[in-house]
Amino acid sequence: MLVNLRPMFWIVALGVGLLCVTVKAADAPSRPWMNTALSADQRAALVVKAMTQDEKFRLIRVDFGDDENGWPLPVGALHSAGFLPAFSRLGLPALQESDAGLGVAKPRSVGATALPSALATAASFDPQVAYAGAAMIASEAHRKGFNIMLAGGIDLQRDPRTGRNFEYAGEDPLLAGTMVGQAIRGIQSQHVLSTIKHYAINDLETARTTVSSQIDPTAARESDLLAFEIAIETGHPGSVMCSYNLVNTVYACENDWLLNQVLKRDWAYPGFVMSDWGAVHSAGKAALAGLDQESAGDKFDKQVFFDKPLRAAVASGEVPQARIDDMAQRILRSVFAAGVIDHPAMVTPIDYETSRAVSQRAEEAGAVLLRNQQSLLPLSPALKSIAVIGAHADKGVLTGGGSSVVVPPGGSAVNGSLPYNWPGPLVYQRSSPLDAFNRRVHGRAQYSDGLDVAAAAKLAAQSEAAVVFVEQWTAESMDVPDMTLPNHQDALVAAVVRANPRTIVVLETNGPVKMPWLDHSAAVLEAWYPGAAGGEAIARLLFGEVAPSGRLPVTWPRDESQLPRPVIPGAGLDAIGLHPQGQPADTVDYRIEGADVGYRWFQRRGFQPLFPFGHGLTYTQFAYAHLQSHVAHDRLTVTFDVVNRGKRAGVDVPQLYVTLPGGRHTRRLAGWSHVALKAGETRHVEITADWRLLSDYDEAKRQWQQPAGNYRLQLGHSASSFEGDTTVELAARNCPDSGCAAPR
Repeated sequence: MLVNLRPMFWIVALGVGLLCVTVKAADAPSRPWMNTALSADQRAALVVKAMTQDEKFRLIRVDFGDDENGWPLPVGALHSAGFLPAFSRLGLPALQESDAGLGVAKPRSVGATALPSALATAASFDPQVAYAGAAMIASEAHRKGFNIMLAGGIDLQRDPRTGRNFEYAGEDPLLAGTMVGQAIRGIQSQHVLSTIKHYAINDLETARTTVSSQIDPTAARESDLLAFEIAIETGHPGSVMCSYNLVNTVYACENDWLLNQVLKRDWAYPGFVMSDWGAVHSAGKAALAGLDQESAGDKFDKQVFFDKPLRAAVASGEVPQARIDDMAQRILRSVFAAGVIDHPAMVTPIDYETSRAVSQRAEEAGAVLLRNQQSLLPLSPALKSIAVIGAHADKGVLTGGGSSVVVPPGGSAVNGSLPYNWPGPLVYQRSSPLDAFNRRVHGRAQYSDGLDVAAAAKLAAQSEAAVVFVEQWTAESMDVPDMTLPNHQDALVAAVVRANPRTIVVLETNGPVKMPWLDHSAAVLEAWYPGAAGGEAIARLLFGEVAPSGRLPVTWPRDESQLPRPVIPGAGLDAIGLHPQGQPADTVDYRIEGADVGYRWFQRRGFQPLFPFGHGLTYTQFAYAHLQSHVAHDRLTVTFDVVNRGKRAGVDVPQLYVTLPGGRHTRRLAGWSHVALKAGETRHVEITADWRLLSDYDEAKRQWQQPAGNYRLQLGHSASSFEGDTTVELAARNCPDSGCAAPR
């Protein structure tokens, strides 16, 4: 008797399969923290409960993720700033940390899209520009396999010579806090955890690992810390990075006042504090002061403090086990909240052309037209000849140096320039201004490198117009000793403007520089470090295809004598010919200006800057009318009309400044608007003042105090040019950090 065994075979096979599934399900660990219906705090708590002590101690220290200097590359690392191996037992992925706020800095051999300077983004005064640019670089990071970006730089500019200013958002706490907060939101919209840095008062690079920033706590709360506070409440970053420097003689990464009292108690910050690379000096002291994770201690600290030394501190009772659990909870909570677990980063293709367009829009929004005599700009495509001079403008545009430098796909447009080593390499983005000009004037632009000043001046004299590019390279870990353009570029500009009065100067700089030739130039554009599509953006601005709309996020001093500290002892870098003069100081005294940073310092001292904070020209003119103030539900709002009086469309940035009662106060930016208007158009605008800018901080009582009296309100085109002035009477009120915030 023959029996068909095929059906029986499939029944047995199916049964075996079901058995295998059942066994696998039984063997699989229970992971309730993968339930997306739970909150980030609940999910983190479940993981901490399931972790072994070894797993907790592994979570609170991150390894260096690169093999530079001959160091071994950790298995699984992506050649970047930080790496934490996956917790396979718990189903948690590796943490891959990437520098930095202007783009994905590593691996440099692959390349990425560079945003323009963070100062350019701040100069847009447009939160949407900050959000879009940050979302773009985070998208690239996620598609390269990274899930943490060391982005969100917000140290206030207290000195234009600080080498890392290009990574930050200017001198005003409200502007910086708002713009960086939006950038953090943009990063975390891509399921990449953002880090705000460098906390705090890290406003110089010279001797940054040893210098103590001396500042009155109240002044700190009203300036640098206010910028952090606004950005954190706006963007909700997963991490705060504590800085190298000391604050009032205590290292920032073991500073109980900064980390425990201000950040975690007063601001109720739920995320974690990571150290900067090489900023940890202790185990128990740092942990008890509020540091939650040691970054790359295996390569940058004297030892890995958050392993054996911290284990010993727990065993001795110096550090309670509850503190270790809190450190783990904070880290995991942020990872869940950012979507790192539920939306894992994967290597996928990147549309670099789309990314370049985002970078280009940021530069177009943030470049600042400082001067435009006789309306030389915009240029006409009908020009018969145009000289393009200097700064490798035939090849590309400059990028700042250090850990944030972004190499474009295909490598730097210019090679062979010093410094070759840290804080280099010196990188140029592959976007040629010369090529962009020639696309508009049909090849009638000619280039001179500017090294032969006489030849450059001759070319300018023979041309209908001239555009001279000048540059100032700065970087992390250095400050420049003065505000002078390097490499005798002032002589080049002076010769060119003498040869051709129709000369436009384009500045690719870290920030303000001295301009002894200014009165003889026709136009000046501050392009900052212009980013991946900087050449095209500059051409579009100069030819009027897009109207300049940037406003200065910093005050532009005439020279160093107007600064609170005219000399930075030890500033410079031998490798680029800026020889340091003297030894670095042990302390830097910020008590000189206190909370009166930038334009507030200039007002206090009665100084006239070269260009004020908020200044920026465009190709039309705006006027204000019908300024009125309104107080309702403890909110101060002003309304007014903005009129475009010119014949071209443009963007205006009306700025609201407030002066508190009493003679000791300087005016403060309390709000602004960003208004695009067609020619002849009028728009009714409303600005609500940030409640903290109407108050003083009382450190002893840990609260903001709004004094009773008459507040002066000034509507300005800049911090020193006003077209609207009124007063409003406000009652006294006292508010804790979280108590009086109006909905944002």
